[in-house]
Amino acid sequence: MVHGLVCWKEGLAVKGIILAGGSGTRLYPLTTVTSKQLLPVYDKPMVYYPLSVLMMAGIRDILLISTPKDLPNFERLLGGWLPVRGAVVVQGAAEPGWLGAGVPAGRGVHRGGIRAPWCWGDNIFYGNGLGRVLRGAVRDAEAGRASVFGYYVDDPERYGVVDFDETGKAVSIEEKPVHPRSNYAVTGLYFYDRRVVEYAKRVRPSARGELEITDLNRMYLEDGSLRVRTLGRGYAWLDTGTMDSLFEAGEFVRTVQRAQGLPIAVVEEIAYQNGWISREELLESARRYGKSPYGKHLQGIADGEIRLIDNSKTQD
Repeated sequence: MVHGLVCWKEGLAVKGIILAGGSGTRLYPLTTVTSKQLLPVYDKPMVYYPLSVLMMAGIRDILLISTPKDLPNFERLLGGWLPVRGAVVVQGAAEPGWLGAGVPAGRGVHRGGIRAPWCWGDNIFYGNGLGRVLRGAVRDAEAGRASVFGYYVDDPERYGVVDFDETGKAVSIEEKPVHPRSNYAVTGLYFYDRRVVEYAKRVRPSARGELEITDLNRMYLEDGSLRVRTLGRGYAWLDTGTMDSLFEAGEFVRTVQRAQGLPIAVVEEIAYQNGWISREELLESARRYGKSPYGKHLQGIADGEIRLIDNSKTQD
């Protein structure tokens, strides 16, 4: 098994994508010297959160798309140790954007497998049983269906908005509507089948002059193969793209961890529960983090002092 960061090659069998490009101008001056996805969200880098989501879904082969400027920093953070097979792979994108980076990556993804979850690198998801929900979306992708996640918000006009009929079936998706038909925003996590590469090629600039992922989702909706999974009470979705939301995300993580006495989004812990790394490799990671709370947590798991039950593999 290979750990660490490697260069992406055409045809590499990756099965998940984290979109971590962009300039992060809304967070200037914080992002003038580093990627937004490398900023701290309480006790760990932002990228650990979407990474943990894909790992909870059982995705081990992950492509992280960034920019040439930020590539060395991701290499320093993730290179040589991260417990996912094929490693986290970084491809420099000349022009940040989901389509410009995602479609070339998608060719490699779909040559190696049919699961293709895409996750924005600044999104945080949390909730009991989230792993089961994610693995259900993976099974749908394997069966030729797409899944997105709806979340109730007070300001739906800022997002892609999904509307439902009286039976709960999704009937429309609109990008940043002036008059939203519902309060359910589509989050930054998408599970697609192998058709996404061809569908993405058909997306054209919107009236805003942008390539909208909402248009891609609408194609799946119109052909009857899109499932919208709503994240209700007990789940949290945070978009960390602004100063206030970044601060609020850190406060949320701090509150949850203090309340339950355990950290969240610990990627080595997830890998250990999934059987991807051995106890010795877990201990090696613990030593790497030293006396930090994160390192002590990994040490406690390895020593059996912290016993966690992994419910994510239970069928939903």
